[in-house]
Amino acid sequence: MEKYKELADFSSKYPKIVIALGMFDGIHIGHQRIIRKAVAKAREINGTALVFSFANHPRSVIVPSTAPRRIGSDAIRFHVLRNLGVDALVEIPFTPDFAEISAADFIELLQCHFSPKYIVVGENYTFGRGGFGTPKLLQDNAASYRFSLIVCPSVMRGGAPVSSTRIRTCIANGEVSKVNEYLGYPFTINGIVIHGQKRGRRLGFPTANLALREEFEHLPNGVYAATVFYQDHLYYAASNVGNNPTFDACDRRLEVHIMGFSGDLYGAEIMVSFYKKIRNERHFPSAEALIQQIEKDKESVVCVLAENFHLQENISMVI
Repeated sequence: MEKYKELADFSSKYPKIVIALGMFDGIHIGHQRIIRKAVAKAREINGTALVFSFANHPRSVIVPSTAPRRIGSDAIRFHVLRNLGVDALVEIPFTPDFAEISAADFIELLQCHFSPKYIVVGENYTFGRGGFGTPKLLQDNAASYRFSLIVCPSVMRGGAPVSSTRIRTCIANGEVSKVNEYLGYPFTINGIVIHGQKRGRRLGFPTANLALREEFEHLPNGVYAATVFYQDHLYYAASNVGNNPTFDACDRRLEVHIMGFSGDLYGAEIMVSFYKKIRNERHFPSAEALIQQIEKDKESVVCVLAENFHLQENISMVI
């Protein structure tokens, strides 16, 4: 999959473009319905499946105080789109100037840069200044701009549409199973391993530490059954989100004990995927008590992941 950060004459580069439009934060199962439809239509006409989105959330420009945290990183987004069969991703910055583009001018922009044969959107998609552009406006302009419009209905779960907002709430509440159900793949964090206090190593349980960046959503503090993907290998892992309260509290971070792995990971990039919360983070009276609990945590992780191995099959969406 090719990725572009600026607009260009994509209609000359790619034949018969089928374009999927949306912010696609997290690329949940509702987004996947839209993207799979675009990919299927592109294959049907021997064309190009292209996603047009933004590198930052529009609200970060329009109303910065209400801008949501992101569900997944650029790397996770790229992997999921590639594995869905997308041929090209055009992901440009949403700027104050772009925010002033009217709905009519946005349709003109699509024609100028993409000349799409098909446009695929969700039923709640809006575009243009003030969000006045709707699927109906696209349909009203389809004939004059010579494209066909496909509108995908929302994916429903529990009587309500799956949405990025709903997933953020589930992440904040630590509802890992719902998050993973709505995403269609395990909630995943990727990052560069940083140095910690090396207490885990001294306790006999070395950990890889990742910083938790403010612009992303994170699970509540606690211990989770997880997997780690590193250099084409998938490992079971016990992961802790928190501040290490048994010792001197540290900055909130993700610590991951990777089972069956030995080696130096400092400076390496890893992907950590979460499956179930094992317990809350808590203070232990001694290092010995903590060691005993970690052994129990590892047993719990193995049981969770072994009993739910089918859940791990969905990791292929993000690696």
